[in-house]
Formats: sequence, structure tokens, C-alpha cells
Amino acid sequence: MAKQNVAEQFIDILVRAGVKRLYGVVGDSLNPVVDAIRRNSAIDWIHVRHEETAAFAAGAEAQITGGLAACAGSCGPGNLHLINGLYDAHRSMAPVLALASHIPSSEIGLGFFQETHPDQLFRECSHYSEMISNPQQMPRLLQTAIQHAVGQGGVSVVTLPGDIADQPAPDKAAETALVTSRPTVRPGDTEIDKLAAMIDEADRVTLFCGSGTAGAHAEVMEFAEKIKSPVGHALRGKEWIQYDNPYDVGMSGLLGYGAAYEATHECDLLILLGTDFPYNAFLPDDVKIAQVDVRPERLGRRSKLDLAVWGDVKETLRCLTPRVSPKTSRRFLDKMLKKHSAALDGVVKAYTRKVDKHVPIHPEYVASVLDELADDDAVFTVDTGMCNVWAARYITPNGRRRIIGSFSHGSMANALPQAIGAQFTDRGRQVVSMSGDGGFSMLMGDFLTLVQYDLPVKVVLFNNSSLGMVELEMMVGGLPAYGTSNKNPDFAAVARACGAYGVRVEKPKELAGALKDAFRHKGPALIDVVTDPNALSIPPKISKEMVTGFALSASKIVLDGGVGRMAQMARSNLRNVPRP
Repeated sequence: MAKQNVAEQFIDILVRAGVKRLYGVVGDSLNPVVDAIRRNSAIDWIHVRHEETAAFAAGAEAQITGGLAACAGSCGPGNLHLINGLYDAHRSMAPVLALASHIPSSEIGLGFFQETHPDQLFRECSHYSEMISNPQQMPRLLQTAIQHAVGQGGVSVVTLPGDIADQPAPDKAAETALVTSRPTVRPGDTEIDKLAAMIDEADRVTLFCGSGTAGAHAEVMEFAEKIKSPVGHALRGKEWIQYDNPYDVGMSGLLGYGAAYEATHECDLLILLGTDFPYNAFLPDDVKIAQVDVRPERLGRRSKLDLAVWGDVKETLRCLTPRVSPKTSRRFLDKMLKKHSAALDGVVKAYTRKVDKHVPIHPEYVASVLDELADDDAVFTVDTGMCNVWAARYITPNGRRRIIGSFSHGSMANALPQAIGAQFTDRGRQVVSMSGDGGFSMLMGDFLTLVQYDLPVKVVLFNNSSLGMVELEMMVGGLPAYGTSNKNPDFAAVARACGAYGVRVEKPKELAGALKDAFRHKGPALIDVVTDPNALSIPPKISKEMVTGFALSASKIVLDGGVGRMAQMARSNLRNVPRP
């Protein structure tokens, strides 16, 4: 039996760790690895058109499955293209192993063709970044990298020179057990007792939830009921906490709506649950704040805390809820629910008035129709920019849908690549890319990846021929819009030229039928919807500080967009408010 080389051992270990595919672009320094995949039936090589797509796709796959995903880039420019998608995966706590192949080991440090130093370059966007410079480092170094990515949640990068990959692997390499899942983290009794005492002393408690509440919906609802607390959320917490939530008061932040801002400012104790909410201008500075997070480095870096609790949300609430005294007054909760319902009723008219006749089409209308027609377990991938607004306000979570975007890193062009990774996990599940024309055109080449693998991703293109968020940033700064317009082709015709289904929609009455036809189509499809560039959005509360680095506008052309079915949800919750 032929002796394994390092590349073959590398791939075998990835398979043992649960990796089913490696996204990347082939290159000479990767040849031994790609050939090892060719001869291993347990793993597939996914040939994308750009390595940035490979990293975004791997990050999305990891977010969907919760397991390790992988991507690769060849030496120099090849693996450099991975960096943006790896930043996004790392900041999203998605466990991703990136293979950065390298120039011949004998030439490192001598200015060789395509030379970079990937083991150094990727350190800021990874928990672990090291180079295999000797076959004897295998398999321990790769196992260590895997355990960093899975155990800490984020990226590990292994740099592997092509000549080392082709060398014989060590004899009798130990096959140690691999970390494939993360443990729960329980706070100490002292912290739990302190938090229980703070809750018992407070009259008005508000919960503000982030992505750390994933898997803890039942515990949050039980806790909110016991302490009669309104529950708000950040964008990354939307899919985990908003559905089946009779305490919902909406979302705070730059894309916010409803009464979440008021609930976080009018309470006398704010509890941050699993959120690294970045916009501290939206958080109060005159109420007591406690924070619960599984990542201790996040505790207190946004707000001055009165109590920091290191633990995952689900386990913390399991310990905490029995220790707090039940509150009997719903006065604060009911007040916030009424404010929330009134706020949503007030803005919903902005997208319903003559919307069936408005040309160009209101993007709010597009998002609301998409929300109605999409499957109950659909995966939505969302481009950064105005698509974030429409997803935040119109896509209704239900506990089965997923909403993935570059919500922490804020990169353009993320939606299509993430849809690729999401669709590979389950070809039978509906995956919808909510793409802006700017983001889509940036990595448009990977629409060909959909065609090559016949992935049934549905790209709903919000085509306003502009970089809408950037225009808003300029307006906020008192500047005229400049360099933000896009001269676009007929994207539907481009899709058809690529061999996919494509349809262009310019009138509202055509929209529902076009979406239904595209959803029925078995393969990849693109719906190019020409939308109104003047349909922009502002949050419910604005200050000068809030606009920094983001798009807000107080001009008269701004529509304070609607909120889709969330208004109905709020009215439903109001029916549970006791009448005097």
C-alpha cells in the first residue's frame, strides 16, 4: 500500500472533523491537495470563480450547520483573496478552516514569485494561523487549528507550502480525538445570585437580545414572562428571538423600528443577552446594565456594566430563572407593547399607499411580497446596505427560517457567495439571495458557480442603479452624491446568457407572478427588480453621533419604511394586554 503524503493526511483529518467540501480555486501550490480530494469520495472540491466567494460560502455553511467548514487558496494572490470572507466568518463566530497554500519552502523569505507571508497576514482574522514547514508537524498542527476554530468559534488558517504537501506523511501518526462541538458555559453561583438580586430590586426590566440567544428561545420567553419584561433585539438576534414572542418590542439600532429604543432607555435595569451590539449611541448611559455573554472579552466593551456574567445565555437562564422572584405588575411591559404597536401602525402606511401603481417599484413592497411567498424554512442571505434594511423590517422569522448576512463585518457582495454555501448544505431547501445591484455586480462571476453546479439559489436583485447606503452617508455629511451611480445591464438577460432562469420586473403587478415562477424553477434563477432609488430608511431615534459610519438622512425624500407582518404581530400581542 502506498504511503500517504501530507496532503492526503490533511484531507483525511478534515473528513474526520466533518468537513464535506472544500471551496476554492485551483493553483499549482494546491495541486497535491486537490488531487487528494479527487481520490477521496468523502469530500468534494467546489470550484468557485473567486476565492473571496470560497471564504464567504464556507462561513455560511458553518453558520447553517454549526459544524466546521473549509476553504482554500493557492499561494500569494490566491489565498490573499480569502481574507475578506475570513474576516466575516471570524466576526460571525463561524468555525472555518482555511488552507493557504504557499510557495516552495526553500524559497520562503527570498522574494520568490507570488511570495507573501500568509501565516502572518491572517492573524488578525483568526484564532490560529500557523505554517507547516516540516511534515513531522502533521497531524498535530492541523488538529490544533481545528480545535481553535470549533472550540472558540471562528477561523483557523493553516499555511502549507506545496512541496511539503507532496512529501510523505509521518509514520504511525497519532489519530487523536478531535473537538467537534462546543460545551456550555455556566456562570458561577455568585454572579447568578447578584443578577437575581438586581432583577428583584428593579421595577422595570428590559431584555435586549443578540445572536447569543440561538437555541435559547424557550428560556428567554419563560424568563421574560416571569419578570414581565419587554424583549428587544439586535439584527443578529432577530431570527432567534422575534418569533412566537408576546413580549417583542422590535429592534434597536440604525435599522431599528418599534419601541426597542424606548424600552432600553425607560427601564431601570437593562439585561444584554448574547449581544455584541456595536452602536453604543443607541444604548442608555443612565440605567443599570448587566450583560451575559459566552465570550468574556465582549463583556463591557460597549457599555459601562454594573454586572458582567460570563456564560452562555441558555445555561445562564436555566440557572437564573428559578432564583428570581416573579413580578406581578405588567405596567411597564404593556406600556412598551402599546408603544411598539403604535409605532409600527404609524409607519406601515409608507409602503401601502398606492404601492401597486408606484414605478419604480418600492423596495419595501418587494421585500414584503418576498416574505409572503418564500418557504417557511427558507434561508435568506442578505447583502450589506439597503437590503439589510428590507430584511430587518420585512422578513418574518418563525424559528425555521435563517437570515444570514455580513452583519458584523459589513462587507459588500456577501449575499450571493453565502447563498452558495447555504445551498450546498441542502439542495432541497429554498435559498434566497437578497442582493443589491452593487453587491451582486462586485462578485457577479460566481453566478456562474450556481450554473456550474445547478444550485437552485434564487437571486432577488434589488436594482436601484446606485450604492444607496453610500449616497445616504454623503447626504448626512452635507455632500452631494458622487460616484454612487451604477450603469447596469439587464441582469435578467445576463442570467439567461449564463444558462440560468432570468426575468426582469419593472411593474408592481408583475412581481408576485415573477417570484412564483422563479421559485417553481428547478435550477438557479435571477429576478431583476427595478426599484426606487429614493426609497430610503431612517431609524426611529436619530442623533448626530448615530450617523457616523452609517447611512441616515433627515431629508424629505427619505421614507420611514414599513415593517411588513411585524405590525400584525404587534397587534396580536396587544390582544394579550389586560384591559382596565
